[in-house]
Amino acid sequence: MSKWAIRSILWGCVVLAPFSASLAKETPAEEKGLPLKELRIFAEVFGRVQQDYVEPVTDRELLDHAIRGMLEGLDPHSAYLDEEHFKALQEGTSGEFGGLGIEVGVEDGFIKVISPIDDTPAQKAGIQAGDLIIRLDGKPAKGMSLSNAVKIMRGKPGTEIKLTVQRGGEPKPLEFEIIRAVIKQASVKSRELEPGFGYVRLAQFQAPTADDMLQAIRKLQKKSGTPLKGLVLDLRNNPGGVLQGAVAVSDAFLEKGLIVYTKGRGDSSALKLSARPGDVLNGAPLVVLVNEGSASASEIVAGALQDHRRAVIMGRTTFGKGSVQTIVPISSKIAIKLTTARYYTPNGRSIQAEGIEPDIELSKVKLKELKKSLLQLKEADLTDHLANPNKKKPNKNNGNGEKKLLEEDYELNEALNLLKGISILSQK
Repeated sequence: MSKWAIRSILWGCVVLAPFSASLAKETPAEEKGLPLKELRIFAEVFGRVQQDYVEPVTDRELLDHAIRGMLEGLDPHSAYLDEEHFKALQEGTSGEFGGLGIEVGVEDGFIKVISPIDDTPAQKAGIQAGDLIIRLDGKPAKGMSLSNAVKIMRGKPGTEIKLTVQRGGEPKPLEFEIIRAVIKQASVKSRELEPGFGYVRLAQFQAPTADDMLQAIRKLQKKSGTPLKGLVLDLRNNPGGVLQGAVAVSDAFLEKGLIVYTKGRGDSSALKLSARPGDVLNGAPLVVLVNEGSASASEIVAGALQDHRRAVIMGRTTFGKGSVQTIVPISSKIAIKLTTARYYTPNGRSIQAEGIEPDIELSKVKLKELKKSLLQLKEADLTDHLANPNKKKPNKNNGNGEKKLLEEDYELNEALNLLKGISILSQK
């Protein structure tokens, strides 16, 4: 359904509602379509509030509240976007916006952190995916609408806000004092893990993400001097973003086939998106890292690459946000965000409330290398041991880079080890 059709229906309801009582007996079909009893209750409540509420409330305010409540009562993602929130949404998809740098949703009446965004005040302060925000500047967040919570967290750069969160495994709530900032986010980061093995992190899906990723991979290939032996694509704590960005990223690694499709109530909500020929890695091994903070567009990428057996998915089950939100402008300044369909992977799996299960599950741990015991001996430690005629030259880096990676990021270290193993087998 087009935005104009949706808008026409909304306008039609507004026009028909005042005349519904007089038409009830003449048009049974319309009486069946319009809940007259509920409309009368709404009109009664509207009048009572106008007449008896402790402070005067304008008709416009009441209607705004009614629209907001109607949408937010549907699911955690549908919402009424007033001028401020509509502008913030447009800024967010372009890659620069103000606030704390977290993607949030609603769970059990609390504001839940889907994921903190890289290099933002929230991420630097220590906010983690899965945290439940129970207070905002001392005000209870229980029952607070998502739009109001976002409004409180946004503010003038340089100002401070206190977040109280409940984190799984912690005996008592944690408090964070965070300074708001203008979020200028680079959605793509890359580096070489070892000669021939690259790493690309996608922090969020924005309009230019796919082009930036391809450019980063080409730089890694140029630095290596030869085609990459393997690549780690890091989608951990990536809250999603623009659908076209996710499709283009998936397409970069697939030669053909379906990437994602959507199904809703109407034919207009049905969409199928497929890959075009060309694999930027030319078939080299690919490992995708995901976790509970990987949502929406991240899950589309992981699901498509998993179904096509193009990549090994490692980490933990993803967030499970598999619904499609359509932004429907009501005017040049306001809009509604409406859930219109569900996402499905190429093999027909619904992502909604299930997420993508990794091929290889990794526990959320941090490792530290144990010091070598003096009691541990090798043949080379024994007195008068025979020398090896083919003794290799010692490795210049002495494994320090690998040890550092193991301690800093266990999951990435495991992904690299898997890539190296696949590369060894493919060479044989």
